[in-house]
Amino acid sequence: MMDWIVHRIYRGLSAVARALSLEFCCMAGGWLGLLFYYLLPGYRALARRNLRIAFGSEKSSRQIRAIARDHFRTLGSNLLAGLKIAHLSRDEILAIVTVEGGEFLEKTIGEGRGFVGVISHLGNWELLSQVSLMVFGCPGGAVYQRLGNPLMDAEVRESRARLGVELYERKEGFQNAIQMLRNGGAVGVLVDQHAGDAGVWCPFFGRLASTSPLAATLALRTGAALLPMAVFSDGPGRWRMIVEPPIQPVSRDAGQVTAQINRVLEKQIRHQPADWFWVHNRWKTPRPKFLLATYKRGVVKELEEAPSDPKRTHFEILIRASNWLGDAVMSMPAIRAIKNGRPDARVTILTPAKLADYWRAVNDVDEVICIEPADSVFSVAAKIRDRFDAAIVFPNSLRTALEPFLAGIPRRVGYPGHHRSALLNQIPRQKKKRAKQAAPVRNQVHHYLALAEFVGADIENALTLPPRPVRPASNKPVIGLCPGAEYGGAKRWLPERFAKVMSQVHEKHGCEWKLFGVEKDRPVAARILREAAVPCVDLIGKTTLADLIAQLQTCDLLLTNDTGTMHLAGSLGVPVVALFGSTDPGLTGPLGSGHTLLRHPVECSPCFLRECPIDFRCMKAIGIEEVVAAIESTLAAQHRDSIPSAAGLG
Repeated sequence: MMDWIVHRIYRGLSAVARALSLEFCCMAGGWLGLLFYYLLPGYRALARRNLRIAFGSEKSSRQIRAIARDHFRTLGSNLLAGLKIAHLSRDEILAIVTVEGGEFLEKTIGEGRGFVGVISHLGNWELLSQVSLMVFGCPGGAVYQRLGNPLMDAEVRESRARLGVELYERKEGFQNAIQMLRNGGAVGVLVDQHAGDAGVWCPFFGRLASTSPLAATLALRTGAALLPMAVFSDGPGRWRMIVEPPIQPVSRDAGQVTAQINRVLEKQIRHQPADWFWVHNRWKTPRPKFLLATYKRGVVKELEEAPSDPKRTHFEILIRASNWLGDAVMSMPAIRAIKNGRPDARVTILTPAKLADYWRAVNDVDEVICIEPADSVFSVAAKIRDRFDAAIVFPNSLRTALEPFLAGIPRRVGYPGHHRSALLNQIPRQKKKRAKQAAPVRNQVHHYLALAEFVGADIENALTLPPRPVRPASNKPVIGLCPGAEYGGAKRWLPERFAKVMSQVHEKHGCEWKLFGVEKDRPVAARILREAAVPCVDLIGKTTLADLIAQLQTCDLLLTNDTGTMHLAGSLGVPVVALFGSTDPGLTGPLGSGHTLLRHPVECSPCFLRECPIDFRCMKAIGIEEVVAAIESTLAAQHRDSIPSAAGLG
């Protein structure tokens, strides 16, 4: 019933347009288009978003709004005029169109060579195929996608075919189109629509867009020329058809040629921006794998001249990082995989200010946005509003999901739980746990990598760390010590035992010690320094995060509890000897290899408590001698290998 109603409305409008002059149809259509600009906020927002992607770095917000208004006016004018043009004769159509670049068509036809008309939704696109065939007299057709309304479909097909244009429905195959090209005819192919899974991802205004490779494929298969054509509005009731020089394919790869076509289309759109169809979701974000690294049809990277283009845009990804240093470090492989997930990705980290220095040191991070201690969830949302295409939320709290939700980020990805599922719109399925079979413990790093893989990242090599820079040879090892643990006392080994280890190792190796920690570790550090009585650089409470990174890179080894500093050292390629009691090294062990993790399982561990409620038996089980032996073994391995291995976690 609805199909019939829509068709009758179309027929009624067509009858009214037929009775009016073409100039009046153009003006009335422009008025209607402007009215719909204000009545349809969703389409208005889509047009502005697309314009920001295309021109955000070269046009102001005011200019973008003006182009959007002009587009609605031009679109309404062309659509209503199209109803009138559908009833015009051949001579009447030729009288309203001026042709430029016709010599390129004449030359191609004169050579007896078929051509693919590279056409788009610019201006009055319904005129394109009809005018080219009328003016130059060659047989031709156009690739066509059937409309959902069968009555409207029949109406449009009849209108397009009345002047001799053959129509090739996409689902029926392209054999007839190929034959037309081989016989020296012309086939028009629209190249500017989102092609979904059937397309190849090519740069379009610097941002990857799923693009149909059909025009390029037809030309490469048949040897036909690729002739870009466009019809621009040229005043009420007047249009100008421009034929571009043939595109010379850079290779036999259809994806690369499609990227060339997009470059030409960009030039045409820049010529008269209001004429293009901005209310189409051209840069649609695929679901769920918007990172494209494993996309079946492939991704075409920028052409040679593109990387220097200052006007290129990006797919903007916000990652809400953890509030803890250790978790932040464990998420780094996932962030590296996300950054490499698509060539146009730009990664911004939203992080507590105390961890900003860490993220600024990560090469795969393009920008860091800080959350200050006084920031409310609303002020954080204001910092990230109207900027990002997708947000990936690593922490599991309600607040961290609320931030991108309030900011209106269109794609919000994260794990469920904590009553936040309604705030996210892309949630990975959780595997059902088997009742009688305990799942193997996996490092927390895999928790983050699974989220990156869910959105399309290739995680195969994500855990491979870069090799540690070669340090100058020295007979005096530098050993770092981190005796604290921010989470709580249950993770801290006994300070008197740390002191004895320092004394024994110093006596054997004459090493240099560096003591790391925050100001609240001062009492424990003072006791260790007093009882150890060995030379030591006391850095407790004296380092920023950037300083800590620099100091750790000077160390041959770090002796530590299960701390964020342990994870940081591992990510820098510094071997650690780590002591575990209330936590599980299988879950929160450091990245990389060459580490020694000491733990004696007892009946109550891992308990993951902040403070031990009984006798601290898990930490007391770790003896001084085995810690000294682990340090000596690691130093011996350091002596054998100046560059430690950096293999990833299993």
